[in-house]
Parts: sequence; C-alpha cells; structure tokens
Amino acid sequence: MLDALRIGEGEDPRLAERETRSRLGLGKKKEGYAALEELKDRIRVLQARLHGAGEQSVLLILQGMDASGKDSMIRRVFKGINPQGVIVHPFGRPDDGELARDYLWRIHRNVPRRGTIGVFNRSHYEDVGVVRVKQLVPDEVWQRRYRHIREFERMLADEGTAVRKLWLHISYEEQRARLQRRIDDPERNWKFEFEDIDARRDWPLYQAAYEEAIRETSTAHAPWFVIPADRRWARDVAVAEILVEALEQLDPQLPAADPRLAGVTIP
Repeated sequence: MLDALRIGEGEDPRLAERETRSRLGLGKKKEGYAALEELKDRIRVLQARLHGAGEQSVLLILQGMDASGKDSMIRRVFKGINPQGVIVHPFGRPDDGELARDYLWRIHRNVPRRGTIGVFNRSHYEDVGVVRVKQLVPDEVWQRRYRHIREFERMLADEGTAVRKLWLHISYEEQRARLQRRIDDPERNWKFEFEDIDARRDWPLYQAAYEEAIRETSTAHAPWFVIPADRRWARDVAVAEILVEALEQLDPQLPAADPRLAGVTIP
C-alpha cells in the first residue's frame, strides 16, 4: 500500500489524477476497522520502546484542504495510545511574536522531543501554500523556502527524527458535503469559517501550490504520502501503517536491564 501512496524525489504527485475514494485494497469498512486495531496494537508496543529508549522521535506532518479530516484522523488513529508519548500541535495563523521571527521559528520550537511522537496539524507548508495563494509575500520569497524546508527536514532526520508528511486528499464534492454538515449541524458550527468558502473558490490554485510543494520537498529522509481521504476508515488505516513503518525503521531498542536487578524480590 505505502509504495502506491509515497511520492518519490522530484515526482509530480498529479493530484487531479489520484483517487480520493480508494479502499486501498482493504475491501469493506469492517475489514478496515480490524486492520486499524491491529496496527494500533503495533503502535502501542513501538511507542513504548521509543519512549523507553529516549533517543529518537517521529514527526507526522498533516496537510490537506479544509475539511480533509486532520482532526478526526488524529482522534481515531491515536485513540488508546499513551497520551504521554504523543504531542499534537495545531498551527493556526501566526501571532505577532511569530511574525517577528523567521517562518520556521515556531515550527522548530515545537518539534517532538526524543522519545515522543509529534503530530503537526498544518505546518511550515502553509508558508509555501496559503502564503503563495494569498500572495502574502513576493514569489521569490516563497520559492526559496523549498530549499530551506529540505535542509531543515534533513537536519531533523540526521538528529534522529523520522519525518513523514501526509497530504489528506479529498475531492471537491466531498469537501462541499463536509462543509455543509458544519453549517447544518449546530454541534459543528464552530468549525466553519467563511474563509473556507473563499479557499474553495481558489481550489485550483491550492492544488497547484501543494503539488509543487510536494514535488519540491519529498525526499528519501522526509517523504510525502498522498492519502485518499474521502473514506475516513481507509485514510486512518493508511496513516497508521505509515506510522508503524516509520517506527519500525527507527527500530527503537529498550535500554539493557540493570544487572543488579537479577534475583531482586520486592519485600
């Protein structure tokens, strides 16, 4: 599954040609739920080892159009996972203090500590996506950021952080339905912003911006994955599998037992 979702270095993701409703070979929803639980069992074991070793970390970077399901995916995939070992950081509009510094400052200060899994709900990719579409900086400014980002993520990988970047890929029609539910359901009204409609009008511009960002920044050490996200259950299985793959690649090893413990009995 992962090979089909992974974007190679310099590869054009061609978002318009990619499926958004794929079942990813999982068959029915029931099979997807079962697969997710098996993957979460594996995540729990690997997370405990990651935490116990305290030498490496994992960073999942989530990007996608509005209503692509970043919040719900986090709830589903990490439900039942030790919360002490997972740090989720949502990146909204930068505040005055953040704007007074370089655009990566707020990102770097929130990368996961060794021994933890970090999840970024949006990220520095807003600075080559939203910033580009809204023309908040000159073209030459956001264009040079691809190089910054590649070098930043290379440094994270060199220092022991497994970086995985996920584009949650939904269709134009699925986004319409999800945004309408936010309007119609009083329990979801708080999630709706009128700016979502503006962004929807600029759909082709956002698709082009993120296609280029993915192509320019997918590397062997920090790959992008384009995940069909119209079916939530299939999306969640794909994300869990990517996380398991990242943890297994790190292969965290628990510290050797203290030899003084041999034969010790607690009175």
